[in-house]
Amino acid sequence: MISALTLYELNNIVSEVISSVMSEEYWVEAEISELRVVHGHCYMELVQKAEDTKTPVARSSAKCWRTYWTLVRTAFERVTGRELCAGMKVMMRVHADFHEAYGFSWIVTDINPEYTLGDIARRRREIIAQLKEEGVLELQKELVLPLFTQRVAVISSDNAAGYDDFCNQLHGNDKGLAFSVKLFRAVMQGEATESSVIGALDAIYSQVDKFDVVVIIRGGGATSDLSGFDTLSLAENVANFPLPIIVGIGHNRDESVLDIVANQSVKTPTAAATFLVDRLSAVAARVDSVASYVSKYALDRIERENSRMKYLSTVLPSLYAAVKSREMSRITQLRDSLYVAVRQTTADAKAALDAMPMRLAGAVRQNLTAERHRLEMLGQRTAAVDPQRMLSRGYSITLHDGRAVTAASALREGDTLETLLADGRVISKVDRISKNKR
Repeated sequence: MISALTLYELNNIVSEVISSVMSEEYWVEAEISELRVVHGHCYMELVQKAEDTKTPVARSSAKCWRTYWTLVRTAFERVTGRELCAGMKVMMRVHADFHEAYGFSWIVTDINPEYTLGDIARRRREIIAQLKEEGVLELQKELVLPLFTQRVAVISSDNAAGYDDFCNQLHGNDKGLAFSVKLFRAVMQGEATESSVIGALDAIYSQVDKFDVVVIIRGGGATSDLSGFDTLSLAENVANFPLPIIVGIGHNRDESVLDIVANQSVKTPTAAATFLVDRLSAVAARVDSVASYVSKYALDRIERENSRMKYLSTVLPSLYAAVKSREMSRITQLRDSLYVAVRQTTADAKAALDAMPMRLAGAVRQNLTAERHRLEMLGQRTAAVDPQRMLSRGYSITLHDGRAVTAASALREGDTLETLLADGRVISKVDRISKNKR
């Protein structure tokens, strides 16, 4: 009879083997595909992807117990300025653990933040290089903010303190400048950031004529998480957007790819509002300066024109008399010239009318002679083609159904023919048809 182990006994053997053979700790490089924190413990799924195809070639579970997780997370965020999240590459120190009930996993005791910083920098360089290759890295910088930038589309989470700070700073400005703000809600933290912000940009694009500028701000999310703003797809959408985009995502230590491609980058939502207020304030100051100049110029011009009018009022009477006398003389000359011209034109027209009867009579006689000659020629041509004349010369005409027969192929055996001669007609029937051979 075969002796079998229970699953618990087998797993216990595996646990003892792993504990004895793999008792050391190892530094391992991997990408976090999933991460969740439950009751202070961190549970991760690790993956390694092929460099060329990006398909997973290795997977494993990892756990960081609460006693380590608090220290590891705090140290990581202090150095990198970011939270650990899915999609991030890490170097962690682990040791093997096989539990009889829960299976195998790696137990994490430390994470090297310097490695992740290097990977983040490398990925950012790759994205920037790709944007340069596509020729879109500087497109936003080429856009010019309108002079009166007052219609603002804001991409932010709706319950964020940063959005409230932005609106308060914008609407409560001490210059009394007016702005209209419309919020386009988006997720500003975590894995959904990229797709959510792109969706908000698409919504703004569908009504792009209603806005002068787009402001992307973060407020209420973790200030250490910039991973959602370091993606190629989001950077391409921002770079190609037709309106200038101002980015203020609340990070003082580092800049994201979004900061690099945007038209303007500031550190906080309040700074974004201050930028818009200061810019419109400068425009208002220019308008006030121009208005003052125009007012002064108008007053000076009015004064000059008043002086000129006074001068003209003194010289106009004498000028009017001189002009009147000159124009009256010119009108008299024009009247005399017109009288002479009318008399001459009338005489010429009368002479032409007197000569017209003789010219008409000659033309009529000439036309009658030409038409008479043409009729005689037509009569001669008609007589020359008269069928009776042809018959009198010995020719005959054969008819079939009242039409002249010109080809044997138009006849059939048994057809009745009528032959016209000079002195009469002959009726016959077709007995046989023979065609000439060429």
